[in-house]
Amino acid sequence: MKQSFGSMFSFFGDSWGELKKVRWPNRKELTSYTIVVLCTVVFVALYFWVLDIGISAIVEAII
Repeated sequence: MKQSFGSMFSFFGDSWGELKKVRWPNRKELTSYTIVVLCTVVFVALYFWVLDIGISAIVEAII
């Protein structure tokens, strides 16, 4: 039991050390990344919406 607590504290200590090494994005980078992600999500949503409408029209034509 004692060893598991020691390894747990070691894990959290190592994790904290790795988080200190991370290069976090500045405000400008974060804004541009957010815009890219939002545009991608909108594009993919529109793509699947159009695809869904097309497949629905094909199924309606068959039925």
